[in-house]
Amino acid sequence: MRLSIPNEDQLSESQVKLRDAVVGSRKGLGAEIWGRGPFGVWQNAPNVGHPALDLGGAVRFSTEIPADVREVAICTVGVHYRAKFEFAAHKAIGINAGLEADALDRLARGESPGWTGALEVTHRYTKTLLEEHRVTQGLHDELAAAFGEQGVVEIVTTIGYYCLISLTLNAFEVPLSTQMDDPWPEEG
Repeated sequence: MRLSIPNEDQLSESQVKLRDAVVGSRKGLGAEIWGRGPFGVWQNAPNVGHPALDLGGAVRFSTEIPADVREVAICTVGVHYRAKFEFAAHKAIGINAGLEADALDRLARGESPGWTGALEVTHRYTKTLLEEHRVTQGLHDELAAAFGEQGVVEIVTTIGYYCLISLTLNAFEVPLSTQMDDPWPEEG
């Protein structure tokens, strides 16, 4: 990683608040979660890290979109940016949300995941927005028909937030944890 994780005994007041917020909002991941992934990067700038953590909490825990749909969008973003940590972390979360591991493996290889219905339109919308930077009215209408206007806003916010996460992870070369499988080991 291009940044060091601050030592516990050297944290500023704002870093302590961010660490405590990370540990408190990401239950079941262990106290060291604050130093992994984007959280470790944000410890070096808690003034932006805390608002980013809050947005992430809203995207992950306060939307009305189903968990499997959210994870399709997140994993599609992770693949687009080849963000190893992001995809590996959310592949496991996606499987827990009901996505098939084989579909996620196909997604990682750049193949069609084979999703249908709401999962397919979410994947297509996400991929199109990332690649073309906009979507057609027809594609917007398809997503709105599946999730309503609030759902479209929540999905687009999820896509944008995980672009931030993926770019942060890539820019600072955040390594995979030892419990994660590297989705693209050939990329070093």
